[in-house]
Amino acid sequence: MNYLSQIFSIALFNLRTIPQRTGSSITAAIGIAGVVAVLVGVLSIAEGFKKAMTSAGSPDVAIVLRKGSTDEMSSGISREQTRIIADAPGIARNAAGPITSAELFVIISLPKISTGTDANVPMRGVEPGAFDVRGTIKLLQGRRIEPGKNEIMVGAGAASSFAGLELGKTLEIGQNKWEVVGIFSANGGLAESEIWTDAGVLQPAYKRGTTFQSVYARLASPGAFQQFSDAVTKDPQLEVKTERLSDFYASQSDMLSNFITTIGTFIAGMMALGALFGALNTMYGAISTRTREIATLRALGFGSGPVVISVLVESLALALIGGTLGAALAYIAFNGMQTSTMNWQTFSQVTFAFAVTPALLLQAIIWASILGLLGGLFPAIRAARLPIASALRET
Repeated sequence: MNYLSQIFSIALFNLRTIPQRTGSSITAAIGIAGVVAVLVGVLSIAEGFKKAMTSAGSPDVAIVLRKGSTDEMSSGISREQTRIIADAPGIARNAAGPITSAELFVIISLPKISTGTDANVPMRGVEPGAFDVRGTIKLLQGRRIEPGKNEIMVGAGAASSFAGLELGKTLEIGQNKWEVVGIFSANGGLAESEIWTDAGVLQPAYKRGTTFQSVYARLASPGAFQQFSDAVTKDPQLEVKTERLSDFYASQSDMLSNFITTIGTFIAGMMALGALFGALNTMYGAISTRTREIATLRALGFGSGPVVISVLVESLALALIGGTLGAALAYIAFNGMQTSTMNWQTFSQVTFAFAVTPALLLQAIIWASILGLLGGLFPAIRAARLPIASALRET
């Protein structure tokens, strides 16, 4: 019998005897399933947050901020400057003129539906061009806001997370009242966390005079960014900086997504140690009950190599069962779950959905496989090194 045939024969024998060790096998598989479920669950938070931030940005949309600003909160741009920016080359145009939107960003306090505690919610004053600039805004209910009126549109994420944002409701903020006239989606992007109103109405409500904080501009093409950026950054009347919106949001999401990924990996690593010991115990137990069988096989001419590999195959099979179970549970439990967290760049809440991506599931299966191989390695080596004569005497 050749080497591969020996491996196949012993591995098949080992797998067939798994039902005889149901208790320990289930324990090992469930331990690995728990590790995988936790790993996928935590990392899906980071994936969901990153998806919300990156899907909000597009390479053919530029954002203009005051020079030296790192976010919209610390920026300030006058009305005259917004007009100069709108006339810059490289900006796409439609029948209404350049596709731009000068915007104002404030933070309001609203109670969370889930806890009742107050949270910072972003409220954005926009110009009519904001819809064409983003290109992803889709009305789910109601209508768009009308210029000059105390009306608000609410992102789908904000509407489902914060109280008082139902269509037709009147929201009282300070001395002002705002009627909710629309609910919108933004392809899962950051805008779904926001409340939109007319910038011209928001300015006096928050005593911002005629200033804005940013200008969003849709470019004629992604390649037009450099032309547009050079025109506005070199204009002596402007002291501004430009970024592609995709790069701007990506930089804002890095800190939090990296933090969540680190924490999730650490927690999963700690659980993996426990699962590893569980797999080791299971495989040692499996080997000890088959000591005489393995010794008999070796006495009949089966090599040590096939014995080692066959034990690893059995351990890997248990790990894959556990990994697949954990990945399936994580997908069912977490994928699409709506939540919110603080965006530390703007100190406001970002609503997003957990995202259990195919890459995460693959990563989880790889983790499970590594646990299975490590858990079976030492018992496999023991089985191969045990002297045949002494092994045959064991009961």
